[in-house]
Amino acid sequence: MDTKRYIIPTWDSGAAIKKPFIAIFCFLVFLCACQTSPPVAPAKKVEPKVALVLGGGSAKGFAHVGVIRILEQEKIPIHMIIGTSAGSLIGGIYASNPDSFQLEWSAYKIDRNDILDISIVYSKVGPVQGAKLEAFVEQTAKAKKIEDTKIPFYPIATDLNTGETVTLEKGSLAKAIRASSAIPGIFVPVVFGNRTLVDGGVTNNIACDIARQKGASIVIAVNLQKDIKDSDINSVFDIIGQSLNIMMYENSKSKLRYADVVIEPDIKGVSLFDFTQKKKLIEEGMKAARKAIPRIKELIAQ
Repeated sequence: MDTKRYIIPTWDSGAAIKKPFIAIFCFLVFLCACQTSPPVAPAKKVEPKVALVLGGGSAKGFAHVGVIRILEQEKIPIHMIIGTSAGSLIGGIYASNPDSFQLEWSAYKIDRNDILDISIVYSKVGPVQGAKLEAFVEQTAKAKKIEDTKIPFYPIATDLNTGETVTLEKGSLAKAIRASSAIPGIFVPVVFGNRTLVDGGVTNNIACDIARQKGASIVIAVNLQKDIKDSDINSVFDIIGQSLNIMMYENSKSKLRYADVVIEPDIKGVSLFDFTQKKKLIEEGMKAARKAIPRIKELIAQ
């Protein structure tokens, strides 16, 4: 009688436990893989917002041209310009058309007679009307309105009735510059909107605080009032001009603390309406700006 061999299956408890465990493990790995967050993109570098603040100083304002020329050559970005008095004239023309060569060309064309239109008719409020200054800006600046300049531009004036500093942001560019430059006692005050305005230097000659209010992260200030000594005072214009220089010198001290870089050209000895030293003033502006370039670039890199 043949004997059949029967294979009796045995229970492997270890294998029985491992198989479902492996299956569950694989499922969890798959689930985790599906829920993995996508890679986080690196944060974008925030570019600094650079403001150029140009102070008043009448004929000394030609030094601003030299400063701007160097900043442009060194490719320093300018995101806004705040200008007072002569700073509003140079700053407004440049903001309208950011080309330092054209700015310099325009500066050399400005003559004393383009600014001073003396008339005895208006002598009760100021012998100089300011209409010639406004006409010069109208002919020279490409933008006709403040809000249309290529670089945002903020001319600074003073409300003659309230004593407030006024930042002009809309309206005629030429008239705003005329108002910002209306030296009290010399120029006729300018009616702009519902205000009567005079030179911004009366209250805020170098408006670094306004630059901060407008969101500037780096403020470059050009101060023309480093040395206000003047022994050549021979006329009522000279007396008024020197008095204004002293006033601007004092009110600039509190504003300059808002600046990161202060550029101060060596321009002592230039009187209020001395248009014969343009070349020297522009060169001194360039010289002072070159000294400041390393610090400016360091701030931008940071």
